[in-house]
Amino acid sequence: MTAAAVALQEIVDAAVDANRGRIGALLPVLHEIQDKLGHVPTDAVPMIARALNLSRAEVHGVVSFYHDFRRAPAGRLIVKICRAESCQSMGAAALIERICHRYGVALGETSRAGLTLEPVYCLGLCAHSPAALIGDRPLGRLTIEKFDAAVAEALA
Repeated sequence: MTAAAVALQEIVDAAVDANRGRIGALLPVLHEIQDKLGHVPTDAVPMIARALNLSRAEVHGVVSFYHDFRRAPAGRLIVKICRAESCQSMGAAALIERICHRYGVALGETSRAGLTLEPVYCLGLCAHSPAALIGDRPLGRLTIEKFDAAVAEALA
């Protein structure tokens, strides 16, 4: 086993040990691993499956089903942009297109500058559409100018 694999195994073992005996331990284990590493590495899936007596397919299914689990590290700044009906009706699609073009990133990807752009389907800011969550900061009535300013501030 490589040093990286040993380190990953230690992280998986610690997460499993902290949740052993818990009903539905898989979700808390995945959250602990992602909290520690910023994502759930593909190499962790068989380790988790073995430790929890699950199939690799079961673990992979949970990681791929829940959008908050990442299979690759996120950038320095995570932006969640709303794609729900209210935001769509207020121009979110055009705004997203401009953001993707300007920052050289597609939804679900990370730019070279470290901006991860994730689609979400409601931030609860429908009265302030279009909306985004830039880092931990909710931003409504979003324009490209507001977006640029918030990203620049968050990355500074």
